[in-house]
Amino acid sequence: MVHVLSSRVLLRPTDPAAARDFYGRVLGLAVQREFETGPGPEDLGTVYFLGGGFLELSGRAEQPLNPGLRLWLQVLDVEAAHRELRERGAQITRPPVREPWGLVEMWVAAPDGVSLCVVEIPADHPLRYRPAP
Repeated sequence: MVHVLSSRVLLRPTDPAAARDFYGRVLGLAVQREFETGPGPEDLGTVYFLGGGFLELSGRAEQPLNPGLRLWLQVLDVEAAHRELRERGAQITRPPVREPWGLVEMWVAAPDGVSLCVVEIPADHPLRYRPAP
């Protein structure tokens, strides 16, 4: 078994500045580190904290390499996240809905065809609370 100490999702955006604006300003992710990837000011790699892992934006792609990629982001209060993201100009593709499986999910469009599933796990859901037999 490989002993994994940390993990990160690596994205090569087609427009690095737009991607940094979305993940940093709109989504509000905190920066873990930044590093140069080339000679120009647009050549900046950024690693964001992403819950128990990281999201790294670095390099540049000519076209989206991961269309259909989905990131699952758990939050404490999806309604509060909905209001905040709407105020910051995020494209909400589906507002929060309590799904038949009990999670409250909202979908947000991110650059390069990436979709974010912003999820709240209610206090009574088996992922948070399992009653004794």
